[in-house]
Amino acid sequence: MALSILHRVTGVGLGLGLVLLAWWLAAAAYGPEAYDLVRGFTGSIPGRFVLLGFTFAMLYHLCNGLRHLAWDLGLGFGLRTAHASGWLALMAAIALTIVAWLAGYWARGL
Repeated sequence: MALSILHRVTGVGLGLGLVLLAWWLAAAAYGPEAYDLVRGFTGSIPGRFVLLGFTFAMLYHLCNGLRHLAWDLGLGFGLRTAHASGWLALMAAIALTIVAWLAGYWARGL
C-alpha cells in the first residue's frame, strides 16, 4: 500500500518537475541573465534537494513501472513476490539515484 502511494506521489512530483524543466528551457531561450537565475537556484542547497527529489521520483517511477509491466504480463502476483518486487523497486531507485548523482559529480570533476 505504501509503495502504491509512493508511486502516485512520485508521479505528481514528476509533473511538478516539468515546471522546473520548462523554466530551465525558457531561461535558456531568454538569455544569459535568465539562465544564470535558474543555475543559481539549481546550484543552491534547496535547489539541489529539489533536483535530488526529481531524480529519485523519476527513477522510482521507472522501476515501479517495470514492476507494473511484469504484472501486466501476469507475473509476480504472489504475496511474497509482490512484497519482494516492491522492495526491489525501492532499493533499485535509491541505488540508481546515488549512482546518477555520483556520475554527475564525477563528470563535472568534483
